[in-house]
Amino acid sequence: MNTEEFGFETQAIRTQLERSQYLEHSVPLYLSSSFVFEDAEDMRASFTEEKERNIYSRFSNPNTSEFVDKICKMEGAESGYAFATGMAAVYSTFAALLNSGDHIVSASSVFGSTHALFMTYFPKWNIETSYFEINKPETIESFIKPNTKILYAESPTNPGVDVIDLQLLGDIAKKHNLILVIDNCFATPYLQQPIKFGAHLVIHSATKLIDGQGRVLGGVTVGNADLIRQIYLFSRNTGPALSPFNAWVLSKSLETLAVRVDRHCENALKVAEFLESHPNVNSVKYPFLKSHPQYEIAKRQMKAGGNIIAFEIKGGIESGRKFLNAIQLCSLSANIGDTRTIVTHPASTTHSKLSEEDQLAVGITQGLVRVSVGLETVEDVIADLKQALA
Repeated sequence: MNTEEFGFETQAIRTQLERSQYLEHSVPLYLSSSFVFEDAEDMRASFTEEKERNIYSRFSNPNTSEFVDKICKMEGAESGYAFATGMAAVYSTFAALLNSGDHIVSASSVFGSTHALFMTYFPKWNIETSYFEINKPETIESFIKPNTKILYAESPTNPGVDVIDLQLLGDIAKKHNLILVIDNCFATPYLQQPIKFGAHLVIHSATKLIDGQGRVLGGVTVGNADLIRQIYLFSRNTGPALSPFNAWVLSKSLETLAVRVDRHCENALKVAEFLESHPNVNSVKYPFLKSHPQYEIAKRQMKAGGNIIAFEIKGGIESGRKFLNAIQLCSLSANIGDTRTIVTHPASTTHSKLSEEDQLAVGITQGLVRVSVGLETVEDVIADLKQALA
């Protein structure tokens, strides 16, 4: 059945592998490291890729193929490859496409591990990165050099929940012949499709809202088929493939992505509105709050605001620690996108290895708290945040 003409939810549920001779309703697990061949010619043709088939699960597996196929349809992408983690997707995407001497232009507000790749590891291979401030998009073109190859951003960003104009990035990438890579983890394909705005590649940490229940790790890159081919060949040889079991879990998770994210967004907006009215809170950032600096951009390119809120507690780092210690219902964890609400204090945890100057450069103040709003009864979440703030 061709699901191309169906709606988002139908595609997420009805994009499946062909049924086996057992006529199962739910797709089975293919826990096999390798696959057999009919004869020598079948084996030869398979390895030369004259035949499209499964050879070895480091290359492809029925479960990972189904998961990637779903993400491609959701994002409007030509092809994709699935990884063991979101950071494996980020690293492999860059490593496959960049050569020594190449240059990246990136938003300064990126995930801590991505920042480490750009600043600590890529320079060892003579790959440099220039950062532009997320709130100064007019400066982006000034950072582009003759050797710039990739333009990169997250939107919304981690952990500051800033939003960048994807159409602007798409126009800049087209003008300067750059590869535009967008980390779409916070929005998911349900809320935002960067390829519509000119992105060539879209990356997800599937560990987050795509799984949505804090169970498995996974990552995926989808987009232009020629670029994905390079990423596939690099990954086939370096081995960061997603496990079939995790792919099976994530593919089943996609069936409920829309209904889950709808509730996440509904809850998050109510929590953001509560926080904005609290006397012990200096400021709140949530894309669908009218006070958000990029509210109009968010409304234009996102279906809803997502489940992540960043807010600043009065009193700095000590108030942040006291707030975490007073939490009773919500979880203290570094993950996001779970059914359970999670609170994190980036300055003392996830971004503690950055200097205070570097933290401030990416919007992390000493009192900043990140909330990943879950699916609990929202009044219970608000009550817990209220007593902790008191």
